[in-house]
Amino acid sequence: MSFASIPLTGSKPEQYAQLLAQARGLLHGEHDRIANAANLSALVYHALPALNWVGFYLYDGTELVVGPFQGLPACVRIPLDKGVCGAAARTRQTQRVADVHAFPGHIACDSASRSELVVPLVRGGELVGVFDLDSPEPDRFDADDQAGLEALAAAFVESLR
Repeated sequence: MSFASIPLTGSKPEQYAQLLAQARGLLHGEHDRIANAANLSALVYHALPALNWVGFYLYDGTELVVGPFQGLPACVRIPLDKGVCGAAARTRQTQRVADVHAFPGHIACDSASRSELVVPLVRGGELVGVFDLDSPEPDRFDADDQAGLEALAAAFVESLR
């Protein structure tokens, strides 16, 4: 199967609706979390502007372990009490950070990152991992980005068995 990304148009919510439709097409019929995380990372990385890292950290029962991603090599393991990803996993709430340097305990995997948005992935009450996006621009993510990326994360969780 070949897949061609369709350029996003319209308002930011409209663009996220288009991106979600593309993501659902990629995820349809596939239940493997690695395959779906890889494709979703690539889709989002190439579709949205001003990102330098998009990927998944998967929970192994103790800590977050890097999964499929797009961008520079990443930190491999993140304890739940460290960084923005750990905070999202621990609290199970999306973390939208305008300035990562002001976030207590931020883990600088890529020194170019200035802002970050991390969505926890929870299935049946159990932590699966987090969906992590970094940007070299301060305050890159707004409420529309958060809503759109939470919808994409939900589509990923729904694809799992």
